[in-house]
Amino acid sequence: MEVFRVNRNIAHLIVLQRIELAGLFLKKLRKLFGRYIYSNFISKYFININKVGEKYYKLMQNEHRIIQNYLKPGQNILSVGAGVGGLEILILQNNLNTKVSFVEKNYISKKIVYGWDKNNNEAYNSLNLMDKFLFDNNIKKETFQIFDFDEDELPKEKFDVIISLYSLDFHYDFELYRKYFQQVSTQETVIIFDTIRPEYFEKIFKEVKIIQTDKNTVHKSKRIACKYLRS
Repeated sequence: MEVFRVNRNIAHLIVLQRIELAGLFLKKLRKLFGRYIYSNFISKYFININKVGEKYYKLMQNEHRIIQNYLKPGQNILSVGAGVGGLEILILQNNLNTKVSFVEKNYISKKIVYGWDKNNNEAYNSLNLMDKFLFDNNIKKETFQIFDFDEDELPKEKFDVIISLYSLDFHYDFELYRKYFQQVSTQETVIIFDTIRPEYFEKIFKEVKIIQTDKNTVHKSKRIACKYLRS
């Protein structure tokens, strides 16, 4: 069975980023001991590392399946809030001559909070660990770049596809990136993200297509693929 190669620190990040991988036992401990102890201790030392790698791989396979119709070899892809980059590993493995630029935060909030963050202050990532995860899973350095949202100048080239799953407009407002997306998009750029308000984006894009409905999330989100971003 295929799995991602992970160590304890990376598995810890994955569980913080994808709460559904924590399992019922860890979720019960989170309710019992609170978010701070869960974030900094329980979610790191009470996990099965191999199981996390296996479950995360299956989850990313499904994410890849949902968006694969928008992917092809040779694309330039921007990924915002990708976590440790499991989906992008599968994209790079399955599409030759593709390049990915990651835009990420580089800190872990002391107390994990899942919900709407209008100011984009919440973060659960380490760019060093992300880089290691990509390397450990045989992704060549020349196929990706990682940009610190708070410290680096963001890439200015045009992108064929922009991806932000369960991040952009799911945890923080799309408007934080709207002007930037206008700068790095062409009329053919496809922007894929999850939202609880798909009808709102019919005013922002000329084309909005719902490609997945997630009834298991608290907010019953929809994944949309959008084109023709309005000025």
